[in-house]
Amino acid sequence: MWRPSTQPIKAVVFLSRWLVAPLLIGLACCLLLIIYRFFADLFVLFADVASMSWHDLVVGVLNLVDLALTANLVVIVIFSTFENYIQKIDPDEHRDWPAGLMEIDFAVLKQRLLGSIAGIAAVDALAWYLDLETYTDTSKLGWALAFPLMFVVAMVMVAIADWLGRPSGK
Repeated sequence: MWRPSTQPIKAVVFLSRWLVAPLLIGLACCLLLIIYRFFADLFVLFADVASMSWHDLVVGVLNLVDLALTANLVVIVIFSTFENYIQKIDPDEHRDWPAGLMEIDFAVLKQRLLGSIAGIAAVDALAWYLDLETYTDTSKLGWALAFPLMFVVAMVMVAIADWLGRPSGK
């Protein structure tokens, strides 16, 4: 009985990983947008610092921290996706690259993503808390504080699941 070869299908499926590359380029472009927004906000902060209360200054700085954490998150996703789907990065060829950008498996990626999101949410909650007098609905503060805690709980649960699912001896 004649059976068709699966080699062409395997080749197409394997080469389809390159369809992710334009998305990574788009994420790199998003980094440029984040950089632009960071410096635009920094410029406004410098321009208004003399007339700001310290709360407003801290909230402005926390917004800059948010942008920096978001940029780090985008970089983690770009490198992890590239290495896991497109091509392994050889550390010997890139000795000057930070170790944290290479060999990011999915367990590490999940932890870093959840940790970054929890950090961003915590910074937002702190900024919201510092601006509490401008908000009349303080019940939202509970949600603002619970949101980063949900990510911390998720991060712990994922770490436990990864630990339990790891083959013994690793």
